[in-house]
Amino acid sequence: MKPTVLYRVAGAIAVVILLVIPLASSELGGLGPLVLSSYFMHLAITAFFYAILASSWSLLAGYAGQFSFGHMAFMAIGGYTSGLIGKFIRFTTAPSELCTDIPLLGNWWLVVLNIRRVGTIDESCLDMAKTETLPAGTLIVFPPVWASIAMGLVMGAIFGLLVGWLVLRLRSTYLALFTIGFSEIMRASISAEIPITEGQSGLELVPLFPGGLLGFTSTSKIPPYYAMLLLFLVAMAMMTWLAGSRFGLFIRAIREDEEAAAALGVNIVRYKVLVFVITSTLAAAAGALQFHYIGIITPNTLIILQMSLVIAMAVIGGLENIYTASVGAIVITFVLELLRTNITIGPLHVDMTLWRLVFFGLLLMLTLRFQRNGLLFPILERINRGGVAAETVSIRAAPTDEEEEGEETNPPSSSEENATVEKEAESNDVESDR
Repeated sequence: MKPTVLYRVAGAIAVVILLVIPLASSELGGLGPLVLSSYFMHLAITAFFYAILASSWSLLAGYAGQFSFGHMAFMAIGGYTSGLIGKFIRFTTAPSELCTDIPLLGNWWLVVLNIRRVGTIDESCLDMAKTETLPAGTLIVFPPVWASIAMGLVMGAIFGLLVGWLVLRLRSTYLALFTIGFSEIMRASISAEIPITEGQSGLELVPLFPGGLLGFTSTSKIPPYYAMLLLFLVAMAMMTWLAGSRFGLFIRAIREDEEAAAALGVNIVRYKVLVFVITSTLAAAAGALQFHYIGIITPNTLIILQMSLVIAMAVIGGLENIYTASVGAIVITFVLELLRTNITIGPLHVDMTLWRLVFFGLLLMLTLRFQRNGLLFPILERINRGGVAAETVSIRAAPTDEEEEGEETNPPSSSEENATVEKEAESNDVESDR
């Protein structure tokens, strides 16, 4: 089987399995003896979140060669933008004089809560709309969750465009240091603006589905699972198309030799900025969705340890392939959680909660020492080489139709063979006389 066909079949099977997993959850009663707990569903959502971050960082660093430490900053930009919009803005059918009212569509109004008293913001202004003239049940107020997530994507793209333009002439260590500084500036700014962002206490976000969905409550894991899975599949499909297009070819050329790529006519500025915008937008989308699911976001999400975790996931899986990076992120997420146990061997008692990061660090060191392309990427290379080798052997071994027809219609005669031998002998005699 050709590698391309094998990948498509394996990908289709994986997608079907991921779509069916919630049917085995405890919320739906499980599938026979297989019952997945709510905690497992939470881990699956978190694994998809890290898979989006690791694969998009793989596109940025592995394909384009831009080793950035600012990926978590873009993720936080998406989360905080969406959270702040959900904090200050509501959609309602009954505006009030104490709020800033903007007519939206029909009876719907866009309401901006009273930001002048930032420290004591609540929805009391909307409560004033409940007058005696309004029939019971006609007041509808809800936060614009999905509109705020969309704005998080837009802000991620804008900051990605800004940072991508600023780091145009920076490479390797200088690019890494610049993005570390950018991430620290974002973290310090968020921590300092306590009246708006709540500082280290964390900004509470509206649930992803405030009123529930299709009979599921707002705390159910199944709707967020499918939402994050959908974002993951869309991100992977888009990055697969980009990696296989001229865009992917050009960014790999820039990674190998920027001067040579420019000499061949590749627009260096356009593609370096564009890959930054795309990956930062994906990170912002993942952050906005994840933190609405969790319900809170803090400045600690921007610390260097979190960025190092994403980088390690991509490196262990395989940095130069978005699929190996995403699979590595999913596997490592579950492995790290499985190591949150205690091991007792006789009198020896080991708390793996404290040692699991040591194990993770050793795995990263061994990967960099013996498998620099990751633990999964060599498997894909072997499959590719096996498929190409099999095709090459079959092509060389099988004669073409023209050759078969030629052998059947024009078999060499014995007289022709004798004449050829005599001519070769005469030419050899002439050369010896000379």
